[in-house]
Amino acid sequence: MLRIRLRRVGKKKHPAYRIVVADVRAPRDGAIVEQVGHYDPLADPPAIVLNAERVKHWLSVGALPSDTVNRILQREGVVEKAGS
Repeated sequence: MLRIRLRRVGKKKHPAYRIVVADVRAPRDGAIVEQVGHYDPLADPPAIVLNAERVKHWLSVGALPSDTVNRILQREGVVEKAGS
């Protein structure tokens, strides 16, 4: 099963994240299938860059986003909020 999740990069105390598609059994910073974007939470406002076309492709073939990535995708308008 595939998951769309965050992969931590950056220096100590200065995190940045890549938004990646990975197998659920792979470790957080382990092997990935594809990188579909990146997220910098320390920027003001937080910087989010996504390849929406690839994210939609992976969602259509059954990849599930993590809770955090789901919130990022909702904020960017790639997926709709639940209950809306």
